[in-house]
Amino acid sequence: MAARPVSRMLQRVLSVRSCSSGAPVTQHRPGEPSQTAVEELSRRRQFLREHAAPFSAFLTDSFGRQHSYLRISLTEKCNLRCQYCMPEEGVPLTPKADLLTTEEILTLARLFVKEGVDKIRLTGGEPLIRPDVVDIVAQLHRLEGLRTIGITTNGINLARLLPQLQKAGLSAINISLDTLVPAKFEFIVRRKGFHKVMEGIHKAIELGYSPVKVNCVVMRGLNEDELLDFVALTEGLPLDVRFIEYMPFDGNKWNFKKMVSYKEMLDTLRQQWPELEKLPEEESSTAKAFKVPGFRGQVSFITSMSEHFCGTCNRLRITADGNLKVCLFGNSEVSLRDHLRAGASEEELLQIIGAAVGRKKRQHAGMFSIAQMKNRPMILIGG
Repeated sequence: MAARPVSRMLQRVLSVRSCSSGAPVTQHRPGEPSQTAVEELSRRRQFLREHAAPFSAFLTDSFGRQHSYLRISLTEKCNLRCQYCMPEEGVPLTPKADLLTTEEILTLARLFVKEGVDKIRLTGGEPLIRPDVVDIVAQLHRLEGLRTIGITTNGINLARLLPQLQKAGLSAINISLDTLVPAKFEFIVRRKGFHKVMEGIHKAIELGYSPVKVNCVVMRGLNEDELLDFVALTEGLPLDVRFIEYMPFDGNKWNFKKMVSYKEMLDTLRQQWPELEKLPEEESSTAKAFKVPGFRGQVSFITSMSEHFCGTCNRLRITADGNLKVCLFGNSEVSLRDHLRAGASEEELLQIIGAAVGRKKRQHAGMFSIAQMKNRPMILIGG
């Protein structure tokens, strides 16, 4: 891939990092570097190692965040009706003609990867009910520069499709599971299927995925009594059980009293496992990771409500109907589908994407403000 010109944003960051450490200048002998200079040189070298290739100006926002992770929703449809995701009566679906076609999905994916996206996650709805999902994964796998192709699934169809998906190039799996009690599962998702989900988890382990990420939305009065049971699963299985704070979206009847905070969950776990240890995490990680010493797997907390991670956010989202969302909790969107269908050139699309990314705010609103904002139901965003 041809090298891109250094963006003004990157030049600014390099200039700031190389010229001003923020530390006081200290006197030192002529010819000898000061401690501050040595530390600054070390920081610059580390920065240059991490940013060997200039990153796209179109995917860099006004706060210097570089968006290398793209989530693409393949469908608005789902074979479950999870309480925190959509209203009980379902949601009005977009007409098929207004959804992105397979070719449009791949066109946008190619454009984003060309600009520096190295991770794509396929979401929904339930992505595994899209008939050509295996072919989409195979086509994405051919994109030079794309290092990770992930999928977030409810697991109902996973055991059946995973061998084909793995062969096509799927490299990471997140499976939603909010309870280990079959009867409670039916209550939460309003459908049967617990044993199919468990079969999918074990198939992923059998095929060598490690860790297999299990997403658990924790809701007070519903499943917070199962935290220890979920952690116990990691003793013998290569799982990363991710406890997610309950988040407000249209139609899910969010209530602050239902939300169990990260610190409360962590306190519960430490009462059982006081030796629980914090694991290092990547700068752009959304999860705070912990491990019980000696356990094969680990547990993580996604703290969107109590401790946001906006400062290191590197994610963008494309909805199934082709809208670009620069923030999960933001209600501003721009239709890439409409511009594609109007014949926009690659350069014009990049200008539109760059303008949207440039408008991204420093952080999302607080949980109470989010609860009052008009936004899509989670099912129509794509997680």
